[in-house]
Amino acid sequence: LQHEDGSSHLLFATVPNCVAYDPCYGYELALIIEDGARRMLEQQEDVFYYVTVMNENYVHPGMPAGAEEGILKGMYRLQTSAAKKPKARAQLLGSGTILREVIAAAELLEKDWGVASDVWSVTSFTELRRDGLSTERHNRFHPLPADQKTPWVEHCLGGTEGPVIAATDYMRALPDAIRTWVPRRYVTLGTDGFGRSDTRAALRSFFEVDRHHVV
Repeated sequence: LQHEDGSSHLLFATVPNCVAYDPCYGYELALIIEDGARRMLEQQEDVFYYVTVMNENYVHPGMPAGAEEGILKGMYRLQTSAAKKPKARAQLLGSGTILREVIAAAELLEKDWGVASDVWSVTSFTELRRDGLSTERHNRFHPLPADQKTPWVEHCLGGTEGPVIAATDYMRALPDAIRTWVPRRYVTLGTDGFGRSDTRAALRSFFEVDRHHVV
């Protein structure tokens, strides 16, 4: 926000051998770096990694059980609402540091509005898009039902309920990149416009990507 970097992940999405991630927590970053070292050094793949991290101070939890595959594929369910008989349900997607605003939004929705929300950490919208395109191509060349594959986005969200809302620190075109495979109503929030200099809280409110705008 303060450096007008709302488009870098979109730009790197155009580079075929660039693997781009926007993690929020330390365990996500550690797993991504380990994967990058394995692919680039051990397997000698012709790829390079672009990873955006934040210098904001916040608590980093432990990694949820079974999250490894989703972290590398681009998204995984971070938490599920335990609310009983909610008025409605929603699926909240957050990437990078804005994931924390999404978590706060889930708390507000449940406490103030009786809406249960599942929170998904999206580590890479670009990897999700590439998986979706690759899966579509595979299915075109393998039309028999038994040979069809499911895009990771659809695999994650297919069995859930409620509208899907995504918030990021980048232009809306980034989360819009997976719209094709989101099974229901999909709303994206992003930092379109010119960069500004202010506090993080003020900037997130101005660009309408904070917890209140997610709610």
